[in-house]
Amino acid sequence: MKERHFVVVGYDAAALLDIACVVASLESANWYGAAPYYKVRLVTPGARPIDCGPTVTLHTSEKLERVTGPIDTLLVSGGIGSQDAAANRLVLAHIRRLARESRRVASVCTGTWILAAAGLLDGRRATTHWSWADQLAARHPEVHVDPDPIFIRDGNVYTSAGVTSALDLTLALIEEDNGAELARTVARQLVTYLQRPGNQAQMSMFTAAPPPSNSLVKRVVDHITGHLDADLTVAALATDAGVSERHLTRLFLQHLGQTPGKFVRQARAEAAAHLLVSTSLCMATVASRCGFGTAETLRQAFIDRYGVPPSHYRLTQSRMASQARH
Repeated sequence: MKERHFVVVGYDAAALLDIACVVASLESANWYGAAPYYKVRLVTPGARPIDCGPTVTLHTSEKLERVTGPIDTLLVSGGIGSQDAAANRLVLAHIRRLARESRRVASVCTGTWILAAAGLLDGRRATTHWSWADQLAARHPEVHVDPDPIFIRDGNVYTSAGVTSALDLTLALIEEDNGAELARTVARQLVTYLQRPGNQAQMSMFTAAPPPSNSLVKRVVDHITGHLDADLTVAALATDAGVSERHLTRLFLQHLGQTPGKFVRQARAEAAAHLLVSTSLCMATVASRCGFGTAETLRQAFIDRYGVPPSHYRLTQSRMASQARH
């Protein structure tokens, strides 16, 4: 059986979830897919254990120093130990060596620091966890750091955002290798809600919750995200919350940095993006479900949020795998 050698690089204090998302997805692809088979290898410097925290230690018998090519995919995990790994000359030398022998190279979360330190991101666009993006850009000005996307492909190099974006990246790689159907099957088996496109923003309306100490703002946000097709004008929201429009706007600016109207528009655009990549619903139906009223209103809001019309966004995502293969 033909094999795709997928090498996952860990180190002391690498993140367990960074590694588990990748390995579990590939093993699921092996179970439900046809050849080629992913041969997954977890390697560390000196085959030393990975201390993932006070409760979990990962063990491997694979030494980073002994790995040779050809390799299909070299993936460097992230974690709080990434800074030490990025400062280790021997680790960087082996990452450079293996990158030359790999069809593609990838990183998860702060694994981007290691690729950058190895010089593999010079002149390339890359991403990492949003909270580390500014520091990465300052340390490596030769890298074009974009903190927004979940993952980025630049040539044969892939970088991804924080932690669970490893799942999105791995699903995209599986789709690139084997087609969308297997990627969807793996996503269903892992019970992940949606395979998010790489250019979706890291800080989503649905994950960037307001401070829980402000119960009124949280209650209004919950109402918005749960009733996108309802009347969500500032007047309606203020009436429902039992406060004045001016007071509600002041609270939103204080806790979310934007007005209620802008928040609603952004939440509806993100919901529309989910529907566009996960369903075949027509534009009018997507617009109606997300509270835009008309397809034209959806188009305008989508361009404001993503810079492209919704039809182009859907087409781009559906063609992503075939473009990567050809």
